[in-house]
Amino acid sequence: MRTIRAVAWKEIQIYFGSPVAYIVALIFLAFTGFFFVRDLTDPFPEASLNSFFFGATLMLILLAPALTMRLLAEEQKLGTIELLLTSPVRDWEVIVGKYLSSLVFLLAMIGFTLYYPLLLWIFGSPDPGPIYSGYLGLVLYSAAALSIGILTSTLTSNQIIAFVVAAGILLLMYFAPTGAGGGGGIWSTLVTEISMLSHFQDFAQGVIDTKHIVYFLSVTAFFLFLSIRALESRRWR
Repeated sequence: MRTIRAVAWKEIQIYFGSPVAYIVALIFLAFTGFFFVRDLTDPFPEASLNSFFFGATLMLILLAPALTMRLLAEEQKLGTIELLLTSPVRDWEVIVGKYLSSLVFLLAMIGFTLYYPLLLWIFGSPDPGPIYSGYLGLVLYSAAALSIGILTSTLTSNQIIAFVVAAGILLLMYFAPTGAGGGGGIWSTLVTEISMLSHFQDFAQGVIDTKHIVYFLSVTAFFLFLSIRALESRRWR
């Protein structure tokens, strides 16, 4: 755990000292603020955060890869990955440490949006259930999205390629049910079960289903496992 904390702390310092990370955070807050305000401008506004939650998941298709694209790709490009792999640090500790640093920064971004429900409670009477479950779902969604981003960063030394591939995977997993259609067959059911959006929807509506929690945790663990294996394969090159 000490090694993981050291790796994570180093990356966290880079995140909070990087102007690019702050630009990503500002873009996230600006667009989620737009989605939040859009509901309030309706003739009969509803005291909910539905638009914010779905808008945030849509933004994460681009922002999660932007936060993770440099984590391993930059190490490979600069050649420091070899020094890292020959040091007394295990491959899984490198992956987990770097992953946790991106998760901490993203959670900090999400934390700044807590003034949205605060405003609802000041000026309205929102149902707290969907707000609590929505934020839980958003955290789980973010964790899964970052794990996909760190895998693509592990596979290439080009940050742009890492970004594009991760965004493509997230885009596919977001809009998968749209392409599958509504036939109700085995293929349609399978694609719907793979979709991250379909598992997030219940959270936004105030429903906490263990099936969805297990799904997001499984996706996170699966892509982190692939990242560790991808990093281990470098030792055999």
